[in-house]
Amino acid sequence: MNRRISRRSVLAAGLCGTAGFSCSRLTADESKNDFDIIDCHTHFYDPARAEGVPWPGKGTSLYRTVLPEHLRALKQFRRVTGTVIVEASPWVEDNAWLLDLAKDDPFVVGIIGNLTPGSTEFGKNLKRFAANELFRGIRLSSKSVAECLDRNDFADLNLLVDHDLTLDVNGGPEMPAIVARLAVLLPELRIVVNHIGNVRITRDAPPKDWQLGIQSAAKQPSVFCKVSALVEGASRDGQQAPGELDFYRPYVDVVWNAFGDDRVVYGSNWPVSEKAADYETLQRIALQYASEKGSEATSKFCSLNSKRAYKWADRPGRK
Repeated sequence: MNRRISRRSVLAAGLCGTAGFSCSRLTADESKNDFDIIDCHTHFYDPARAEGVPWPGKGTSLYRTVLPEHLRALKQFRRVTGTVIVEASPWVEDNAWLLDLAKDDPFVVGIIGNLTPGSTEFGKNLKRFAANELFRGIRLSSKSVAECLDRNDFADLNLLVDHDLTLDVNGGPEMPAIVARLAVLLPELRIVVNHIGNVRITRDAPPKDWQLGIQSAAKQPSVFCKVSALVEGASRDGQQAPGELDFYRPYVDVVWNAFGDDRVVYGSNWPVSEKAADYETLQRIALQYASEKGSEATSKFCSLNSKRAYKWADRPGRK
């Protein structure tokens, strides 16, 4: 076992070099990479606004101003060159707030908004925000998706297809199987599974039902999967999230083997992730795994796949 891990480590080190970065601990000067790293799952908000914020709640470590500049200032394993923001606020006008925040910041390449299908203003609001090229889709809970499936009502989700937008889906380990059902019925809708289905990550073998759900979702070519929130999955019930890649490897193997090099996407879930691990640690775990797949797969994971999933456009002044 030790010999196998050692050989794997040597391979990863070599591939890190070909991918354009080193897997060793980096200084700020060394963190200038010559390729994109787009973090496709961040949350930004400002409780200091006059109207406040509906999330996160007061009294938590997350209840503070969190903006793109704060992400850029973090110690990182490799320098993040852009981000796709996921809106967690249910307030419709907070979609506009994020678009305004991103207007003059080329670091933000896309925004996944928060709108509720079935609401009377859904179509109107979607059309309004979709007019801004930074608005790249919406996120729903797996419960909301299941309700659409139960009602056999996809009118609003078809509007996403009409506007060439993407659907992010968040939920528990049962969520990938729900996504698979939707993808069969709406094959033209690009869907991104969030946080590998929020499975609890332990030293035990990955749960069979979760594995089957991931594999079922991956059979649909329109579905992508964010390799994100790994450290949160390992820190349930007060457990400390390990910093070693091999702890997470069996779970990431399931995802990567199912979706392949072309449909896995890098994301952090920062700042929520900081309760489980610092940014440098979570990023190192993900990028070291990707580096073992080679330089081309690493570039796809870090940015190119997200460009296909979200159809974000590059912005002058970025990087």
